[in-house]
Amino acid sequence: SGCQGGDLPGSRRDLGKAFVITKLKLPVLAAYFFCEFEWAAGQNKQHFITKNTAKLDRETEELHHDRVSLEVGKVIQQGRQSKGLTQKDLATKINEKPQVIADYESGRAIPNNQVMGKIERAIGLKLRGKDIGKPLETGPKGK
Repeated sequence: SGCQGGDLPGSRRDLGKAFVITKLKLPVLAAYFFCEFEWAAGQNKQHFITKNTAKLDRETEELHHDRVSLEVGKVIQQGRQSKGLTQKDLATKINEKPQVIADYESGRAIPNNQVMGKIERAIGLKLRGKDIGKPLETGPKGK
């Protein structure tokens, strides 16, 4: 789009237009060219929406994290109860908040290997792999 004399900053035609300014560095003087303006009068638009809302919503729904399975949650609950621990007791034992234990037991938590390992050691049951619910073998650590 071409630049018009009436479109310069400070002129009456300038009001309500957001200009894209390109600065050219010339050897002696710097010249400014005002081109490609957008109408933004009376609106609080600072950014342009590139995708429609429905498409964005669909993409957001597809990008979800996997949660702890209900099977793992039940194993944690049964293991904790067999040791006579409350959620708060178990949380204190593994140095986590009680809400973390509640989230794992209900299947709301996003699995974290560090937390899962601490829970496994505290209740003595496997929570990962194909032997979920089996007793944890506490052998010497190989170095």
